[in-house]
Amino acid sequence: MIWCPYSERRRAVRKLAATAVVAALALAACGRTAPAARVEADWFVDRATETGLRFEHFAGMSGGLYDPELIGPGVALLDYDNDGDLDVLFVQGDRLDPAGSRPTTPAPAGAPRRARLFRNDLAVGPDGTRALHFTDVTDQSGLDSRGYGMGVAIGDYDGDGCPDVYLTKFGSNQLFHNNCNGTFTDVTIASGTSDSGWSVPAVFFDFDRDGHPDLFVGHYLHYDVEHHTPCFGVSGVPDYCPPGARTPQPNRLFHNNGHGTFTDVTARAGMAAEFGGALGAVAEDFDGDGWPDLYVANDSRPNQLWINQRNGTFRNAAAGAGAALGSDGLAKASMGVDAGDFDNDGDDDIIVTTLTGQGSNLFVNQGGGLFDEQSARLGIHAPSLPYTGFGAAWFDFDNDGWLDLFSANGLVESRGNTQPIGQRMQLFRNLRGRFEDVTDRAGRVFSISGIGRGAAFGDIDNDGDTDIVVANDNGPARLLVNQVGTRNHWIGLRLVGTDGRREMVGARVECVEADGAIKWRRAHTDGSFASAGDPRVIVGLGPTAGLLRAVRVHWPDGRTDEWTSLSIDHYVTLKESPAK
Repeated sequence: MIWCPYSERRRAVRKLAATAVVAALALAACGRTAPAARVEADWFVDRATETGLRFEHFAGMSGGLYDPELIGPGVALLDYDNDGDLDVLFVQGDRLDPAGSRPTTPAPAGAPRRARLFRNDLAVGPDGTRALHFTDVTDQSGLDSRGYGMGVAIGDYDGDGCPDVYLTKFGSNQLFHNNCNGTFTDVTIASGTSDSGWSVPAVFFDFDRDGHPDLFVGHYLHYDVEHHTPCFGVSGVPDYCPPGARTPQPNRLFHNNGHGTFTDVTARAGMAAEFGGALGAVAEDFDGDGWPDLYVANDSRPNQLWINQRNGTFRNAAAGAGAALGSDGLAKASMGVDAGDFDNDGDDDIIVTTLTGQGSNLFVNQGGGLFDEQSARLGIHAPSLPYTGFGAAWFDFDNDGWLDLFSANGLVESRGNTQPIGQRMQLFRNLRGRFEDVTDRAGRVFSISGIGRGAAFGDIDNDGDTDIVVANDNGPARLLVNQVGTRNHWIGLRLVGTDGRREMVGARVECVEADGAIKWRRAHTDGSFASAGDPRVIVGLGPTAGLLRAVRVHWPDGRTDEWTSLSIDHYVTLKESPAK
């Protein structure tokens, strides 16, 4: 560094305020040269190929325009081997040609078409450098899932501290038990969770607060490839059918019996009579009574808000709560969904992605589970109109303390082509309760079109910010590594039960900063579209450094624990205290 007298520096600053040219001369007067123009680095960089996360989804698009080709796939982040970093599970498709037909396109060469599990071999050097690499461990894991996959849910259903896997399909779903040794066992039949038809979203959530995660499975439409009925686009050429051409299938709710088995309680819980072609689902306590509710996003039919009655039953309150329809009073083609407190007022709001020309819906929680659709006023509606959104989430990409929004996009019509048309992803920055479309600044990967479907969110490289894995229909997956979040301060929280092993999904975190500001976050894996994310909680703290005044964890059973003086910029494990 070359020393410059204060008087010279002051003159240089005045000149800097005038023009960049004059500023350069002022710096030169102090014996320094003007720096080159600074180029903003990409906020997100696709590192899938270089890290070995090579996965290509196969939709079976042979020209038959079969409906399931449009919908998948989902993707999951999970620490299946409990080594402290997130692994990746991709859902795979298959060929859908009717029996006896001759496919018009050959099947891709290479590995068998099935779900693929990639182990994260993250290595962190003494200086904090991170070497990210993935290894395909599908064969040795025993996670053998074939057929036409749709989505995935992650949850530790037996409480042994190892995440289990539920895969939804166009066909028969599968539940895989994690053996806690790097392998899985198919327990679908033995567990009672066998479910056929066409299901897309699934959610593990403890609706009766007995300590055992239950399972919701959302079904889509009645459809049979053997009796496929063709549809036509507005130009008269063959195209994929709209959802209104098929009737919806009823959803399923499975109660966890606590000994490795489940019981179908759909009718008993009051969910059997109402259904509408589910594509998204998220569980959260929307009315603030301490019991988890369930929001279901339906395709072109009213969405559902199942309010927990605290006695094993639910009531659909969506219409009266203002969360069933768009602001125009019409049902939307709802796909992706997530719940989060974007306005930092203490209750969770709902984002729902929709079809091109409809615009995403933002249901703002007014308290007590009543909502007001405010996507237009808050800056989301107009920028989202050109896009068909699927995987979406509230997440604080820059760790400034305000939840931002991401959407993976892709059309559901071919317009005479052999496959649907791709669209680019979108990123919205939260400006203290209002949103700005910052897609053009997010990085070069955001200029690439894809048929975006599932998206999973989590800290892949354990550096304190949220990364994204995007699954594209009939295309390559992308790993969006966050390069901007660690510019601000943060704290990462892993919430575990009294045994120190179970991830306490459903717990809510109340983070009190030094100035008294409070941020609410929740531990969850659900939401997005047919995908599952990191159960850990990252709370962005902005540029403020120092200790937090308090962190209170509101556990799923209704009890609360508090920690004070937690240091920041690293992960902390918080353990539930024993019941008194």
